[in-house]
Amino acid sequence: MALTGATAAAQAPSKDALIARAKSFEFDTPYVPPPGDPLTHHAAGYAKVMCSAVFMTGLAPDFAAENVGFFTAPHRQRAKLDKPVIDRANKAVHVMLPNGVTRTAKYLGSQGCVTFPIGESAMNFEPVAVKSRLPDPATQLWPMGDMLPQDPLPAEIDAEKLKAAVNAAFQPAEGLTAAFVVTWKGRLIAERYAEGITPQTPLESWSMGKSVTAALFGILVKDGVYDLDQPAPIPEWQTPGDPRAKIRIADLLRMSSGLRIRAPQDPDHDPTGPYPDHIYLYTGGIDSFHYAATRPLQWPPNTVGRYRNTDPVLINYLIRLGVEKSGEEYLSFPQRVLFDKLGIRTIVIETDPFGNFLGQGYEVGSGRDWARLGNLFLQEGVWNGERILPEGYTTFVSTLAPAWAADNRPIYGAFFWLNGDGQYPVPRDAYYMAGAGGQTTLIIPSHDLVVVRLGHYRGASYATSGFSKALAQLIEAVPKAQKARTQESDNRGHNGPSEGSKNTKNRVNEAIGPSVGK
Repeated sequence: MALTGATAAAQAPSKDALIARAKSFEFDTPYVPPPGDPLTHHAAGYAKVMCSAVFMTGLAPDFAAENVGFFTAPHRQRAKLDKPVIDRANKAVHVMLPNGVTRTAKYLGSQGCVTFPIGESAMNFEPVAVKSRLPDPATQLWPMGDMLPQDPLPAEIDAEKLKAAVNAAFQPAEGLTAAFVVTWKGRLIAERYAEGITPQTPLESWSMGKSVTAALFGILVKDGVYDLDQPAPIPEWQTPGDPRAKIRIADLLRMSSGLRIRAPQDPDHDPTGPYPDHIYLYTGGIDSFHYAATRPLQWPPNTVGRYRNTDPVLINYLIRLGVEKSGEEYLSFPQRVLFDKLGIRTIVIETDPFGNFLGQGYEVGSGRDWARLGNLFLQEGVWNGERILPEGYTTFVSTLAPAWAADNRPIYGAFFWLNGDGQYPVPRDAYYMAGAGGQTTLIIPSHDLVVVRLGHYRGASYATSGFSKALAQLIEAVPKAQKARTQESDNRGHNGPSEGSKNTKNRVNEAIGPSVGK
């Protein structure tokens, strides 16, 4: 059962305990750090962040340089690099290092901004113009469009507390909150945007993209392309005797593959180096799918939970393999099967220079579009009467992952974070998409709420208190959900048995409760 408030805090494992437990399972496999010079990778991150900020979000270059996207281009490293050159004619950004090497990112339209490999001036794929089938949003009612109802708020909503929540989300000003959107029972009941930002402005979103990846993969599960409990059919793992062949798809979704890389969230992370593979998968200018697939095992699958980008990168690899095997066009897949169905027009998943979606966190999207995606999960995968995600899938992504439970960390499901440690002042059934810099889409089933907060990266540490105050006000502003929680929802915090039948629902449920270390 999920730990509650004070219990979770009291029993939170120490860093030493996490390291010691992981050491007890560790294989004697080599670690090979990413090649190249870290400052070169920082320059690549800087060029791409600036490209997306200028050509997709529409920010002024000087503002972007000081406030946006420090995750792959830390602010302290930017001072070591030349000022970015904004090439508006070619929609490119160039960043030169002290040694004369230049890293370039170019806006490619539907694939967003993509970083050139070092020393190259072209991509290794042909960009595709993705066309939405959706009509003008100004002519369509919410949620399929942007026309909002004109009738008053429902009487059961406390309008004053709702207003106070919105105001709190933008305090202090140093938090640089850019968008705040609230829906209740699917209705957009409150929103506010920073100066220059509109309901349609695509903003940096970072690892909320992992939850988009979860949705896209869920569609393939519903269509029978994959089972969550099957071994992940990664081509690089098919040599007889390869131990990675035992990694299941569910292990990848739960950040429990056991693959050996280094990531900033590792409890034993050393900020002095080497450069983390977790970030190199963004900045390397490489075939990210192949790089992730060639990492060795550090631990047995489903034993140790670690937040590492190998796992979402490989789920994206499986998405590409599944889509192309069926003869469909890959780069338009998200718009075709997900975004058009939900009324989403602004979310763009960017790629590596080989045309592979970097859905672990290189994407932009508007506050309203993240709210639409959050409501798909709030509505248990059904939209306008159509089942988009397989039955039971929203329970799977919001159920505590076994390997994380074994570490006494009730905080991770399957490409969604859980509120099992009371991170936010909302009920423990809440789960959320989270991205670096304070990007959050919070789903609160017990109150029929979806709450989106997007902001400019520099303000993240300042914004935490205001966001928490906003959430506390929102919980008081709306009533608790009237419908009884289903047994599946009650099982969100623990790992129940499954019946094992072969229909889609039970294939999903089979992956909810395997024992740790199998």
